[in-house]
Amino acid sequence: MLQDRQNQQATNHNCDSNGCAGYKGGAENLRVAVFGLGYVGLPLALSFALRGCRVVGVDTNAELVAELNAGITYHQEQYQGEGIQSILRRQLEAGRFTATTIAAQAMESCDNIIITVGLPVHDGEPFAGYLEECCRDIARGLKKGDLVVVRGTLVPGMTRRLVLPLLEESGLKAGRDFALAYSSERIAEGRAFEEFVTMPGLVSGLTENCRARARRLLAVVTEAPLHPASSFEVVETAKVVENISRDVNIALVNELARFTKELGVDVFEVIALANTHQRVKLLQPGPGVGGYCLPNALYYLDAAARRLGVPLELMHTARRVNEEMPRHVVNLVLRRLSVPPSQAKIAVLGLAMKDYSGDDRLSPALTICQLLLDAGLQVAAFDPAVQTQYNFKVDNMRAALSGAHGVVALARQHGIDFTDWDLFLSCLDRTGTPFIIDTKQIYRGVSVPSGIVVESI
Repeated sequence: MLQDRQNQQATNHNCDSNGCAGYKGGAENLRVAVFGLGYVGLPLALSFALRGCRVVGVDTNAELVAELNAGITYHQEQYQGEGIQSILRRQLEAGRFTATTIAAQAMESCDNIIITVGLPVHDGEPFAGYLEECCRDIARGLKKGDLVVVRGTLVPGMTRRLVLPLLEESGLKAGRDFALAYSSERIAEGRAFEEFVTMPGLVSGLTENCRARARRLLAVVTEAPLHPASSFEVVETAKVVENISRDVNIALVNELARFTKELGVDVFEVIALANTHQRVKLLQPGPGVGGYCLPNALYYLDAAARRLGVPLELMHTARRVNEEMPRHVVNLVLRRLSVPPSQAKIAVLGLAMKDYSGDDRLSPALTICQLLLDAGLQVAAFDPAVQTQYNFKVDNMRAALSGAHGVVALARQHGIDFTDWDLFLSCLDRTGTPFIIDTKQIYRGVSVPSGIVVESI
């Protein structure tokens, strides 16, 4: 069985290839506490549980904790053909995972602590309040010999300047009484379980021993190389730059898409041909950049850059380009309308920040919906994977399409059939020419029935 095989792999695991000795006696002897049970923390906690560890997940959201202990999660992750809901239930039944709101309960039973609490950004400023609260909770239960590994994305310098002194409020000394390490999270939401195994990691520690202990712990889950770094600041900076590099690349192609549209050529053909060059790797344009990681990355780096007096002009420009894309999409809609905006309805298909995700945090789709509403249009949005309720959200495609003058395709989802032409033709308003604004190449190479116009981004 899958579980037996994974337990055997965990027991036999040797991380000599990562420069460390491996845990003697197998992963089943490890007690791990994961603080923060969101899109990173929950699959990470379950990844350790899958390998035989005893894991306690900690979160301040009592409703979330109750749902998890009842085997309920709305995440879209899967691993080796098994959904996260099934994985969660199996680990609960096996006694390898439990969730709690009581930090002291986790600290008492675990000596490996992983922090996945993030820094939300408000008006361009990272907010460290949740992380501070988490560190103080940990400090109250910190024991001699504990290992603390920070895995959230931080402002460069924050592990040393904020996390370390907060943990030392315990009266224990980092590097002497407990180990402190920082290892950036690099997984993509939707592929978390697989990438915890296959994605190379970066690991830093206050001392070499701290770093070595963190590498041994992370090697229980990660089979890829775990690269050592000389300091917290190196890994903190590398993490935000990894995300910013994608933001900048996407800004390049988003700006290119606006140029090629006016030029009258296909941006996707341009990108495909440019990428035949061995040193060119352009990404794909889209309706904007959403999620927790990419839009926030600049502000983590900028907080440190402002303190150091270093301007980040290129990165700020790229961020503005991506923030303007929802307005570009709305302008495409307004140009296609055959009726005044006050008389128009638009169906929005997909609210998640990317395809096949339930994550709508900072999703450009939400901005697009709001801009359409601000322009006086009626909006009906459908996304079966997004659990958040909005006053413009409807329960099915028919409700979204019924009487709509146009469609904006923003994210692929299981449960959204973008080529159900019978439904489209029977529901769309036919007084003018119904249209689809395709922001994701969904209709590229697809035969579209006469009477419906598709325009790419």
